[in-house]
Amino acid sequence: MRVVLDTNVVIDLLHFADPQTRTLRAAIDGGALQCFTDRPCLDELRRVAAYPQLALAATAQEALIDAYCRLATACDGDADGDGEEADRLPRCRDADDQKFLRLAARCRAELLITRDRQLLRLAGGRRAPLPFAIVTSTAASALIVGGPAMPPSGQPDTGVRRRRH
Repeated sequence: MRVVLDTNVVIDLLHFADPQTRTLRAAIDGGALQCFTDRPCLDELRRVAAYPQLALAATAQEALIDAYCRLATACDGDADGDGEEADRLPRCRDADDQKFLRLAARCRAELLITRDRQLLRLAGGRRAPLPFAIVTSTAASALIVGGPAMPPSGQPDTGVRRRRH
């Protein structure tokens, strides 16, 4: 399965070893998941790894980047344009998140795995479905281990619950 991990998921996976990413890590290590990245996504990871909140020394930051580069396949291309496919993608409120949508479309990912609520909201309620699903680590793990089938919308459960009014 081809996937794109957003920066927070990469940090959860490699720095925090978050239990919710264990299934993802096992699937990556076992070859069931193939991760893709590109220069803009790696640049963001480099920037986030340097955040004071993470308290990573420069050598630990580089080790994190190197570890992810060993796990992920580069899918560089026209990251700014991405042609016709990028034109069909929804626009993110946070322009910094658009790169993950473009990468997922360019590398023909099946899943974009994220914790970002704005990205997760893009998964539901669209007239034209995206060419990939946008899900949380937990939802992706359920899919990997043969969890619940896809709902009628064709999108797996994103892990975001909508409030009832």
